[in-house]
Amino acid sequence: MLAYEKMLFNIPAAEHQPEKVREILKNHPEIMFVSLVGLDIGGQNTDEKIPVTRFLEDMEKFLTDGVQTDGSSVVLPIIAELNNAKVDIIPDLSVNWYVDHNFDFIHEPSGLPVGTLRIPSFLVHNDTNEVGSRVILRDAINKIKKDLLTLIKENPYVLEYLPVDSVEDIDEILLTCATELEFWVKTPDEKGDREELSTAQVMKEQYWKRTIGPVRTALEKTLLLLDEYGFEMEMGHKEVGGIKAKLGNSGKYDHIMEQLEIDWKYADAMQAADNEKQVKYIVRDVFRLHGLEVTFRAKPIDGVAGSGEHTHIGVAAKLKTGKVVSLFAPGDMRAEFLNPIGFGALMGLLKNYEVLNPFITSTNDAFNRLKPGYEAPVCIVTSLGHTPAQPSRNRTVLIGLVRDLNNPLSTRFELRSPNPKSNTYLVIATAYMAILDGIRAALEAKKTPAQLLESLSKAYGQDDFYFEKDREYRSEKDVFEEFTPEQRDQLFGKAPRTVWENLCAFQEYPEKIQVLLTDKVMTPIILESFKKATLDQWATELHSRIIPDNMDVLRSYSILHEEHDCADYDIYMWNKVQELRCYIGQDKLDSKSLLSRIKDALDEGECQLASDLQLEMQQKMQELTELYTAYGKNIL
Repeated sequence: MLAYEKMLFNIPAAEHQPEKVREILKNHPEIMFVSLVGLDIGGQNTDEKIPVTRFLEDMEKFLTDGVQTDGSSVVLPIIAELNNAKVDIIPDLSVNWYVDHNFDFIHEPSGLPVGTLRIPSFLVHNDTNEVGSRVILRDAINKIKKDLLTLIKENPYVLEYLPVDSVEDIDEILLTCATELEFWVKTPDEKGDREELSTAQVMKEQYWKRTIGPVRTALEKTLLLLDEYGFEMEMGHKEVGGIKAKLGNSGKYDHIMEQLEIDWKYADAMQAADNEKQVKYIVRDVFRLHGLEVTFRAKPIDGVAGSGEHTHIGVAAKLKTGKVVSLFAPGDMRAEFLNPIGFGALMGLLKNYEVLNPFITSTNDAFNRLKPGYEAPVCIVTSLGHTPAQPSRNRTVLIGLVRDLNNPLSTRFELRSPNPKSNTYLVIATAYMAILDGIRAALEAKKTPAQLLESLSKAYGQDDFYFEKDREYRSEKDVFEEFTPEQRDQLFGKAPRTVWENLCAFQEYPEKIQVLLTDKVMTPIILESFKKATLDQWATELHSRIIPDNMDVLRSYSILHEEHDCADYDIYMWNKVQELRCYIGQDKLDSKSLLSRIKDALDEGECQLASDLQLEMQQKMQELTELYTAYGKNIL
């Protein structure tokens, strides 16, 4: 057992003075490397190993000027191209720095794991142009903090709904966020039976159950280790997905496939995003030490619950007295749902969600999770609760209102569409820009909570000062059970089904894009860079990974019956399977297969056609799997 009290886990923001950092690192010789962690437009981070001795020699220069990289090592298309690729990585002194421990490499003098001090950093292109995900989030934070104070000052009527006497009493606007991390864990090469997993999910056989064996040990060690980092862990538990672990002949559990969730305390917006990055590293490292693989994919197993990363978003004010108060909560929690700022924030998220969605759901894997059904947040709709005095949690909506009648400060919104692979920096940044737009509209129109509740609850076809006429935005019903697909599309807007369809929102909603471009929090070139990076990833994965994987599936579906010992049903079903296999994957002299047509469309840059064919491929592959499963079940 490691002596945690001897280990260094973080260097808080208050201790980033060079002399203090030198003292800390000299007292911890096991920290042998420093890494400046810059975030590109795709959310990927740099990890350059700088020997700590080199860092200590010239720390002041490192902290001021950072280190250099180039455009080929980060995802900044259009911005940092091969002939214009100078990029600097500049440390952020305002957030915590964390130590990444290598538990497989022990520093012999101390007996502690060798560590790398990871310093979150900003990317700067050509010496002057700050770029990347952390820059966008920083600018969004500064924008909403500044503008919200101005809006309150210019619309003093809102103070009657706040526990604040005067805007002059506000010392600082606080943006608080937290993420819930879901992930799948399994023993290497374990492939769970989809039908068995689906049955266990429907019966809720795993949800909140007691963990056992190496999963229990790894989960408990992870929670304790994360607490040492100061994340203030709240809980860890089994999620809905998974099957009962099996005890092997060795006396150990070697057939594990389970879904877990861990939660930790909220932080300010930038720190929350940084925290999430570090938590994932620790989770993966600890579970690997116990012979377990972890995946943060949104939908690792088709037909079974995917992994979300619900993102909680709040706004508070720190008063000059030191007291912190919610800027969303109403004066009487049992009489109203929200105050005007809270209502405006929620309305901004809902109205502008089409242009937020590309930053939240940007991969093929993410869209595999977001399909109508089991708690999949595909409709742009919210739920408040049946009455203010009876908070409810509608798990089928996109954005939930989280309230505690006895704790107004906990009032926040739960955005349910992000997944563990979402770029949390851009999720939070775009969400706050949308929130600001809604608050501005609500306050400048001098709307009361009752009027804003009426707007939020408006019927299809009803005019509104902010919302679109032919839409609805609130439902207390199960949107999957009590509405048909056609009704959902009409009332809440048709949800995109592919990465390409999602990115088309940039062209379809130019007025909503302006919300993100305000004061250059984003710029047109940043949007184009993000779009190109996302499209390249979509096309490359579809062309070179998804299609080959589907070909492997097609080849694995081989004939199972013997001609002399089979039923006529077996022959009939195999013929159907074979016909579909050939349509999907086998070219002929006079026609190409579905998979070849997708590749041709991608090669020709015909994104709309490739997107349409991708949807057909998904439908045909599902149909084929169901046919082959039915065929196989009849073989004696």
